[in-house]
Amino acid sequence: MSLARSTRRYLVDDGNASSIAARARARRWRDLSRRFPGLSEMSILDLGGRVSNWTAAPVLPARVVILNIEDQPESFDRFEVISGDACSPPDKVRSERFDLVYSNSVMEHVGGHYRRQQFADTVQRSGSRHWVQTPYRYFPIEPHWIFPGMQFLPLFTRSAISARWPLGWAHQLSDPPKGKAAHVTLTMEVELLSKTEMQHYFPDSSIISERFAGFAKSLIAVKS
Repeated sequence: MSLARSTRRYLVDDGNASSIAARARARRWRDLSRRFPGLSEMSILDLGGRVSNWTAAPVLPARVVILNIEDQPESFDRFEVISGDACSPPDKVRSERFDLVYSNSVMEHVGGHYRRQQFADTVQRSGSRHWVQTPYRYFPIEPHWIFPGMQFLPLFTRSAISARWPLGWAHQLSDPPKGKAAHVTLTMEVELLSKTEMQHYFPDSSIISERFAGFAKSLIAVKS
């Protein structure tokens, strides 16, 4: 294993249960269970998630509906997988109310203010309770590329980093982007949010901060 890959594996939850990110995720699961003690009996709508995230969770809800534009395994047991866009969900999702709407590290990928507002509207329309997490814009390390302050740099510089920096997520994809234009596109697909933005999208929610080394690392909009 290369130094870059082993370093990323230590930092990021790429199948490594002992990574810093995996331990943070475990703390997040514990906090979710504490804030929603009836989780095991709830019906959950997960926007942009994966079945594998829930099968590894310490508490399994009674039913989980996963809405994702990516290909997923077939529905089974308590998991119902639906192909669709969380910003403009299919009627099958629109017609139902859930006990809890959940999303983890998705909102920064949906694309621009208008789409983020649509995403937030889906969250608030689909249930009276929600838990929406997203990386915090002002954490010193950009979490997708593991590069200090990358989110504050010009797009040209960010795309150049994406093409060359070995810790970045682009180099972990099964089909890595090739060429300048592909890395510009990939870089533009990530827009980290501030606390002010999260409060704007979820005005009736509490915005809590997850911290690492004293810094706010991610934000969670919670309504319980």
